[in-house]
Amino acid sequence: MDTGTHVVMGIAIGSIATLDPVVANDPLLAQTVMLGALIGSQAPDFDTVLKLRNNAKYIRNHRGITHSIPAVLLWPILITAILALFVPGINILHLWLWTFLAVFLHVFVDIFNAYGTQALYPLKKKWIALGVIYIIDPFIFLGHIAAIILWQMGAHQAYTFLGLYVILIFYYIWRFYARNKVYNTAKQQHPDATHIFISPSYNWQRWHIVIRTKKMMYVAQATGNQLNYYEEYPFQPIPNDPVINAALKDENLAAFLSFSPSYRWEVVDEGDHQEVRFIDLRYRSKGHYPFVAIVRLDDQLNILSSYTGWIFSEESLRKKLEFATE
Repeated sequence: MDTGTHVVMGIAIGSIATLDPVVANDPLLAQTVMLGALIGSQAPDFDTVLKLRNNAKYIRNHRGITHSIPAVLLWPILITAILALFVPGINILHLWLWTFLAVFLHVFVDIFNAYGTQALYPLKKKWIALGVIYIIDPFIFLGHIAAIILWQMGAHQAYTFLGLYVILIFYYIWRFYARNKVYNTAKQQHPDATHIFISPSYNWQRWHIVIRTKKMMYVAQATGNQLNYYEEYPFQPIPNDPVINAALKDENLAAFLSFSPSYRWEVVDEGDHQEVRFIDLRYRSKGHYPFVAIVRLDDQLNILSSYTGWIFSEESLRKKLEFATE
C-alpha cells in the first residue's frame, strides 16, 4: 500500500489498542503505543532510502528483506527498545504487542497488491503478490479518513476503527471473488495459458491482464466477464545471443528481471551503439508501458549506460541514459 494508507492504518491500530485494559488505564502508555503503531506501520518501508543510491538497488530489494519473517520479528523489538529508552517504566510487553501488530499488518496488506512482498523469506524467496487490491486504494484510505473524522466528532475511538476493519474484511473477500472471476474468464479463453498476471485498477470493474502461453503473450483489460485485447506478442524466451548476454551483466537489467515476470525484449541498432530493451507488460497506461530496463552497448559490447525504472516519455529516457554516461 502507499505511505498515506500505512499512516492511517497505524492510527487505527493505536486506536484499537485502547480496548486493551492495560493501555486504556495508562494515558502515557496509550500515547506511546500510538507512536509505536505509527512507526511500526512505516518501518518495513524504511528501505525506500535505497532510492538515494540507485533504482536497481531499490527495485531488487524494496519489500524484500524488510518485509521478511525476521524483519517482522525484529522491527517491533527495535522500535519498542528505542521508545522504552525515552519513556522509562513503560509496560514493554503491551507496547511490543501493539507495535508488532502494526508491523505485521503493514506486511500482510502489502501481499494483496500486484507488487507483493517476500513475506515468507527465508522460508521462500518467491514474491507473494495476490493482485486483488490497487496499491493506492481509495476505499481503504478514505474509509480510514472517515473513521478518524467520526472519532474526532465524538464516536468511540476503538470501536469506530474496529467497525471499519470488519467492513474491510468483507471488502477484501469481495475483491478476491471479483479477481477470481477475471482469472476464470481468462483461463476459459486461453486454456493453454502458462501464466496469467492480474492487476487491479482504480476502477473496481477493470483489471489489467497479461496472459502468457507457450507461443504468445496477450495484454488485455477485463471488464466484467469480457476481455478487451490491446496487444499481442510472440512469446520469445531470452536467447543465447552475444548482445543480450553482454546486457545481462548489467545490474539494472538484473534488477528488472528479478522483479518482472511478464515482459518482452528487443534489440535496437542505433547506428553508433546497440540498445537492449526489456519492457514490463503489466503496467500498461494510456497505450504506454512505463516500466522498462534499457542497456546501451558499444560495438565491442561494452556497457555504455543503463536504466531501470518508470519512464513516461522517450525524451525523459534519453536524458536518464545520457546522465548515466557522464
